[in-house]
Amino acid sequence: MPPLVRIRSERDHMSAIERRIADYILDNAHLLRDYSSQQLASALGISQSSVVKFSQKLGFKGYPDLKYSVGQAVARGSDGQPASNDPAPAPGDGYQQLQDALRRSKAAAEDETRLLNPRAHIEQIVARLDRAQKVFVCGLGDDGLFAREFAMRLSLLGMLTVHHADAILMMTNISAARPGDLMIVFSEFGKLPQLSQLSRTFQDAGGAVVSITRHTANPLRAHADAALVVSAHDPAPHIEQLLYRSSLQYLLDFLFVLLCQTNPDRERQLAVNLERVQRLLDS
Repeated sequence: MPPLVRIRSERDHMSAIERRIADYILDNAHLLRDYSSQQLASALGISQSSVVKFSQKLGFKGYPDLKYSVGQAVARGSDGQPASNDPAPAPGDGYQQLQDALRRSKAAAEDETRLLNPRAHIEQIVARLDRAQKVFVCGLGDDGLFAREFAMRLSLLGMLTVHHADAILMMTNISAARPGDLMIVFSEFGKLPQLSQLSRTFQDAGGAVVSITRHTANPLRAHADAALVVSAHDPAPHIEQLLYRSSLQYLLDFLFVLLCQTNPDRERQLAVNLERVQRLLDS
């Protein structure tokens, strides 16, 4: 796993001092090559030994090893993957440079998202989805667009799905929740109190909650029974939002494909439902 991805993936399990080191490295990865362990410690107001222990806890021999690995990742790209073999755009061709930069950024964000959601974890969530009696899907604002589309896909697979983009309407439907039911909650930052309240009420009814948020510490993710996380990092806010959408769509597409592959009955029901929908459109 690339070093920056590893740091992000383990940040939530670190101590307060370790999180300070992790955040500084993530925010200043391109400058790390100019810092010795003592300089980094001084910048953060901590001991040099804390920096060394942090490096070793991540699996590196010491800080120089960590610094070299981060430097290599920065040189190759934020995902730590080799640079593309595509021919370099002509100098001054801003259109082509922008196009290539966006494509690489999306690929890097999707790769990080894949690494941050291990196979065993994904398969466990897919199994929960497959055996759920009912699946409740909720998201507000922009998250509601992804929630609605995913709920529709689950319905096409023959799954009993309850979807609302309104927290009050969803709360009324939670009264029908039973043990064995599953709720999927979409929230980019995981800080909306309405969604946390919905999740707790659903859990009190015996259901399990899966959160889908950014890979950050947030209340919704902390209290969910299982969590899927999305990686999207860029200095430009408008690009970062595009990366989040791209990575989230990749993650949802993969869940859908796995559901089809895991249970052939789901795939057969999908074919039946798609045919019914087409007949309706043609009539």
